[in-house]
Amino acid sequence: MDRRALTTLLEWKSDPNRKPLVVRGARQVGKTWLLKEFGHRAFDTTVYVNCEREASVRSIFDGDLDPSRILRALSIATRTTITQASTLIVIDEVQDAPRALTALKYFAEEQPDLHIAVAGSLLGVALRSDQSFPVGKVDFLDLQPLDFSEFLRGIGEEHLDAALSSLDWSLIAPFAERLTELLRQYLFIGGMPEAVHRFSVGASLSEVRSIQRSIITGYVQDFAKYANATTSRRIAEVWASIPGQLAKENARFILGNVRQGARAREFDSAIQWLSDAGLIHKVSRFTKPGHPVRSYEDPSIFKLYLLDVGLLGAMADLDASVVVHGTGIFEEFKGALTEQYVLQQILATRTTLPMYWKPASGSAEVDFAIEAHGALIPIEVKAAANLKSKSLQSYVNQFQPEAAWRFSLADYREQSALTNIPLYGIVAFLTGAVTPRGH
Repeated sequence: MDRRALTTLLEWKSDPNRKPLVVRGARQVGKTWLLKEFGHRAFDTTVYVNCEREASVRSIFDGDLDPSRILRALSIATRTTITQASTLIVIDEVQDAPRALTALKYFAEEQPDLHIAVAGSLLGVALRSDQSFPVGKVDFLDLQPLDFSEFLRGIGEEHLDAALSSLDWSLIAPFAERLTELLRQYLFIGGMPEAVHRFSVGASLSEVRSIQRSIITGYVQDFAKYANATTSRRIAEVWASIPGQLAKENARFILGNVRQGARAREFDSAIQWLSDAGLIHKVSRFTKPGHPVRSYEDPSIFKLYLLDVGLLGAMADLDASVVVHGTGIFEEFKGALTEQYVLQQILATRTTLPMYWKPASGSAEVDFAIEAHGALIPIEVKAAANLKSKSLQSYVNQFQPEAAWRFSLADYREQSALTNIPLYGIVAFLTGAVTPRGH
């Protein structure tokens, strides 16, 4: 499996100003595999330790945090000689050894040439509660599920991915039907590495669904394991409500749909926990594309999405048979799957969440907007080939943006400031765009 993040890791390795690396991401998105594969490809040796599994490793950080002492202890524990230039040190499940996080400060200050990376489950939750975290002394990498481009490479469709990456739409057009078929598969399978891998070696869609449900069960068990009883109940309630709220195409996340009479302050910590754990994405509303753009964000009005489109389908109990009925998967569950998919592709190419636009009055709504070239670019999502965009046109008429994008099943085309990008080409378009219009 080839992950986009491997390129980021190679850039980190060659950066003379690099700091210890903290890899964040939800459980089961492939953090451990990524770091081990990075070590295999880019270093002579990899020192790997797991703080959850190995009590002796946790105890290394119970003493003083002198980097030289820690390095000697890690070398003894793994029976490996550590050299600055050719060894990658990976400390996994680091949330079970909080002082290991504190130690990163001293590695940054006293051993800057060392290559050290840490990862862990629910690391975002742990970092929020860790008062001794070395702010400013580490680099971060946020790992998401596989995007559609990575999915194509993971199932042996490297040539189609290369065609998309070329952004030669005349070359891509003859393969639109095949790409749409693969996109339908991705909407069901999603980007969780185990699900993609098992599918790539012949697992049925029902087996894939079983894997997804197992992952979801693990997440739910984490609610009770890592949060107090009251918060864990609220976390579970918010989590369970998201598929239904997306299916209803609500203009915002409605707490009353979680529990009748629910108040925001009761569920703020639950939503924050899910966000810190990497399990949801909170997309806030904005009212106008002013400058700076975030000053017009309204964080009290938002939508919640899951981390993965395949898990969303599993939670909604979407039947596998939908995949084989033409474009049925784009009609089923309304636009929820497609919006979830688009958000994942956006996050695959950028580090900040998009926002969405909805005016104070009226029914118009633009699904997403991203910052690029000093401006907000509005994005409308279409679940099929329908190119009617009343809401997007309303936004364009009102604010006259330099560029506007529509993601749909239609072929690539440019219409004045509006560009239509096929749903299967989003990652390639966003990765290759050198101007807001991407050409």
